[in-house]
Formats: sequence, structure tokens, C-alpha cells
Amino acid sequence: MAVTTSLTWKEERSLQNLLGNVSLGLLYKSSVHGNSTEKMLDKCVHQGPTITVIYFHNYIVGAFMLGHFPVMHQDFRKPSASFYFSFQKNESTKMTIAFLSTALKITDERLTFYSSDDAIFCVIPSKSILSIHTLLRKKLELNLSSRLMYSGWEVFRVEGIKDDAGYIRKITRATQHRNGLLAELRAYKPCADLVSEIRILLLGPVGSGKSSFFNSVKSVFQGHVTRQATVGSDGTSITELYRIYSLKDGKDGNSLPFVLCDSMGLDEEEGVGLCMDDIPYILKGCVPDRYQFSPHKPITPRHPAFITSPSLKDRIHCVAYVLDINSVNNLSSKMVAKFKQIHKEVLNFGIAYVALLTKVNNYDEVLQDDFLNMNQSTTSQSQIMNVNKMLNIPISNILMVENYASECKLNPLKDILILSMLRQMLRAADDFLEDLPLEKTERKTEREWNAGEKKWK
Repeated sequence: MAVTTSLTWKEERSLQNLLGNVSLGLLYKSSVHGNSTEKMLDKCVHQGPTITVIYFHNYIVGAFMLGHFPVMHQDFRKPSASFYFSFQKNESTKMTIAFLSTALKITDERLTFYSSDDAIFCVIPSKSILSIHTLLRKKLELNLSSRLMYSGWEVFRVEGIKDDAGYIRKITRATQHRNGLLAELRAYKPCADLVSEIRILLLGPVGSGKSSFFNSVKSVFQGHVTRQATVGSDGTSITELYRIYSLKDGKDGNSLPFVLCDSMGLDEEEGVGLCMDDIPYILKGCVPDRYQFSPHKPITPRHPAFITSPSLKDRIHCVAYVLDINSVNNLSSKMVAKFKQIHKEVLNFGIAYVALLTKVNNYDEVLQDDFLNMNQSTTSQSQIMNVNKMLNIPISNILMVENYASECKLNPLKDILILSMLRQMLRAADDFLEDLPLEKTERKTEREWNAGEKKWK
């Protein structure tokens, strides 16, 4: 009979994601293999990086070690990359992390993790006791006594992890920051209660990564890579329908208060790609979901699904100009002219906007160590300045991201960029809504919107 872990699926996924989507292989379970250090070592010695998990009634405490477990009685005092964690069992599982330089020693009686010369975390199998130092209890936010009886413990081999102490610290800190961003976006509500959800329009050349950005955002909230929107790279637009994509928090979760609107790709030639005359109708909210684009024939008010009296909730609240960072400096004069024409219309309507530079190969170097600010490295400086000059977009609104294209697993560093870009778009949309009071919005006449459309022509 297979030995299974006592971790819930959510707890196990949290640990896997924390270390960069690694795999966990259960080596030892005290209730099955025997509650002793000797039995544990029979299963766990020379297995590489491990996670030790101790179970209590209302919480879980554990330790990660990058190096091998030492053999019995070996005085292993060389510090190893490590961290400690705790789960508190409540309505939503919360994980707290503490980083401490650690050495490990195993005897007949106990498994002891040391920080400096202090025994910081000690498992005593013969008494089913875990002893935790005051410093660690504070860092893990545990309001518990120093010696506690546990119900069981397990040891996992961590598979697919880099043997690099600097990487371990960076990836775990990145996961914590990623989780903070997720929590912030899950709790987001549009400014001033003017609309229930924000509409973000993705506009850009064929193959720039518009559909891939939607797939990437959805993947992060789903917890696994997903590809709902079809993408391609054959030089012609794969997207031919106007799609208004809603997003859910998890497979069966609640709908999130923002949607991404995917459009046909722009082309430098006339009669190819998204028809320019469709754009003002998209901005105004007149184009229905799944409308079939035609490069030669724009939508008109005579179309049976045309939205004749769009409300504020139907309109676009933020436009994201999506550009391949590797092609920005080589855009043709015709494509630049189209972007300028579109941007002028966006400004006429007073809609918020950002530029999104995709396919950033060095995405793990884009964010500074605090994960809060972007490095304007030499590899991206010229592209950023080019977009700034081309569309007069503030540098703070020129964002960089790497979408999920061929990967099978999520990466916390990539997730941070994706979520940070989404947050910036929502903040820009909030600025737009703050300048658009409800009373004025609802009374805005079709004649006024048509006046804006005439400027386009």
C-alpha cells in the first residue's frame, strides 16, 4: 500500500511553489516507518535537499535543508541554506517563513537544527516532542510553548531544485512577495464603485504577446499554466474574434473584478490585421464579445450585435499597448504612425494607458532585490526610451514582462512581473475612474462620443 502524506493538497502546493515549482517525494512517515531518528535515517540519508514536516492539531511546523542529512552522530556544523515555516490551520491556510543559517546534528535521541550555537529546532522522537527556540517562534508568529507534543512527522526529498544557496533565498522571498501581490489583487475593488469590473484592452502588432499575456495572468490565478487563448507566430493574426476574457480565482473560484479584452493584431499594411475604424467602437464599448473582425469591413451601428448605448461598465478603462521588446527598435514607420493615431484617440477619450514590453528574456534580472522596482538595465533602456519618445508615455507606465509560452510550470519571479504589470494597469484605470464621476458619466450623450469619433477621422 502506498504511503501518503498528511499534507493537504493546498499545503503541498504551497511548499512546491515556494521553492520554484519543485516536486516533493515522501521519504519517511513516522506513523508508518517508526518514530525514531534511526528509522528516519534509514529512509533519508544521502537524499539531497529535504523538507522536514512536524504535525500538530491546529498547525504545521517544518524546516528545509539544502544539503544532505548527516549520518548518525556526525557533528555537522557547516551552515546550510535553510528556512523554517509554519502553517496555521484556519479558513485560509497561511504560511509564515523564517530564514536562519542552520547546521544539523542527529543522535540516537534527537534531530537538532542549530543556528550559531543555539538549538533552534529539535525533534525528540522517543517523547514525540518538538522543541522550538523563542527566536524562531517569534519569527514564525507562533504563540506556543517551547516544548510541544506532536502527532507525527514526515520527511520529503525535494526534487528539481537548484543547488544554490543564493537562488534558494531569492526564490523563497520571491514567492512570499508573489503571494502578497496575489492577495492584494484578490482583494482589489474598482475605484469609487463606478463599475464592478475593470476592462483592459490589449492592442499591439501580430505576435506581440497579447493573447499570451491573458494566458499568463489566468495561469497565475489558476495556480498552473493554462492556454485558453490560442497563440501563434506565423506572421498573421491568430486572434480574429474580439474576446472579453473574465478571470476566476482558481478553477471554481469567484470571478475577479477585472477582464482582459483581446483584439486582432495590428499590421503595418492597410487591409491587413485589425481595422483602424474598429478601434473607437472598441474603446466606447460598442463591440460585443466574440465579434468576428474583418480587416476590410469595420463594425457599424447596423451590425445586429452592435451595442448602441454602452454604459461605463462596457467601455474600456485602460489600454495596454503590447510590444515585443526585441522588435521595438525596428518598428516600421507605418506601424509607428498607426500607434500614434491610436494613442491620439485614446487621449481624446481620456482613457488610461500603459505600454507592455513582452518577451523579456532576462526577466529574473528585471526586478530589484526588493521586488518592488524594475531595473532599467542596458538591455532594455533603448527600447523603453524609444516607446517613451514614440507615444509620449511616461517611463513609469512602460512595463516589462515575460509571458508563459512553452513552460509547463509557474515561476515565482515571472509571476511577480505579471502581477505587478496587472496591478499597474488597474491603478491607471482607477485614475481614469476618479476623473469620471458617475453623474457625468451616465449623462454623457451619444453625440459627445460621436464628437470624439469625428476627431479620429
